[in-house]
Amino acid sequence: METSEIFAGLLENLKVGEHSATVASRRDEITKALNKDFRSKGGSTEHRLMVGSYGRHTAIRGVSDLDMIYILPPGLRSSYDGDSGPRRILTRVKDVLKDRYPNTEVRVDQCVVRVQFISNKFKFEVQPAFENDDGSFDYPDTAAGSWKITKPREEIRATKECNDRTSKNMRHLARMTRAWKNANGVAMGGLLIDTLVHRFFSTTDAYDSAGTGSYDLMARDFFEFLKNEPDKNHYLALGSKQQVKVKARFQSKAKKAYNRCLQAIQDEGKASVNKKWREVFGTSVPLKAGESARAFENTEQFIETMFPVDITHSVAIDCEVTQNGWRPASLREMVRNRSLLLANKELDFTIRACSVTSPYEVRWKVLNRGDEAERRNKIRGQIIESNRTTGRHERTEFRGNHVVECFVVKDGIVVARDRIKVPISNTSRTSAEVS
Repeated sequence: METSEIFAGLLENLKVGEHSATVASRRDEITKALNKDFRSKGGSTEHRLMVGSYGRHTAIRGVSDLDMIYILPPGLRSSYDGDSGPRRILTRVKDVLKDRYPNTEVRVDQCVVRVQFISNKFKFEVQPAFENDDGSFDYPDTAAGSWKITKPREEIRATKECNDRTSKNMRHLARMTRAWKNANGVAMGGLLIDTLVHRFFSTTDAYDSAGTGSYDLMARDFFEFLKNEPDKNHYLALGSKQQVKVKARFQSKAKKAYNRCLQAIQDEGKASVNKKWREVFGTSVPLKAGESARAFENTEQFIETMFPVDITHSVAIDCEVTQNGWRPASLREMVRNRSLLLANKELDFTIRACSVTSPYEVRWKVLNRGDEAERRNKIRGQIIESNRTTGRHERTEFRGNHVVECFVVKDGIVVARDRIKVPISNTSRTSAEVS
């Protein structure tokens, strides 16, 4: 496939699509319920503003967090002054929405009322707020016991202005970056992504009028920009200049993406190029027609077909390698030291760090790769559960550059993921696999 076809297909697959109709329906239901209580106007869908990625039009398929401001009647301001005001207004909104959705989890979460729609696998975070003359909003914060200011309209405006100046490439790159972070387990919020994309386009005009045929170079240069960013605790958001927190370092994974872009660009026109881009942006990158046809049974499954993926947290896995007569060793350290992993090894994959609060579910994927895995018709790759309390136990059997992935599922959404390479030595006479 040509570069332009690959990236046009990627963008098409990233569209929110038919999901948008369900989002609009839920948005209107919520607004009507609140208008009935606050304004005695039950059928009205006015006085609300979609914000966040959805409001900036940078969301992608599978978006799970939907942010909405409900604009309160200005005459109520004095009724919710004082330390108790923020909690009282959020409690009132919660009660209204709980009456509307009695079988749905509805709760106050510091600054918003969270409505978790399990059947739709997304949640609305509704923020009641008073609008100010300059277009900003005062919103309630129960932790501080006060009202704070947010400026989402300025963020929406800055996104649109940059997008118009760059021939829609700003939003396209922001969506591609979301695909990258979801595919590679990068814990980045949507506002941080849009801010970084905005900053990238402020450093260059090389892609202001670029078409999809140049998106390989745009992706390469963007990841080079990301990998060279200094460590920061926060950035100033595009438009509003309000602080947006950096949840975790992204530079090392951006460097890997940059190197993969170089490889994909070098392989342009070859049969392998689509798979190279999949390593960067995930399964939304289309495959060539007939590319999946193999002599072996392709049993690989993809988490994106089973759950929505919206990486907002981090998880880190490691593997303890043991064998009778040998001291246990960390697989990551072995890979780092380029030690050989041979046959007859016991592998215990465990989660060593996770920022997701309990309860949550864990899924694993063990994928065997290489000629021997295909010849033996044992590539595996199914999404499976833990087989030990601490994680997943496996055993080496034949050689190949295998991969094990871990997925953390919260409220039906994959919110964190990590992978570890399991390189089985090609120098050993005894074949080895993860089995």
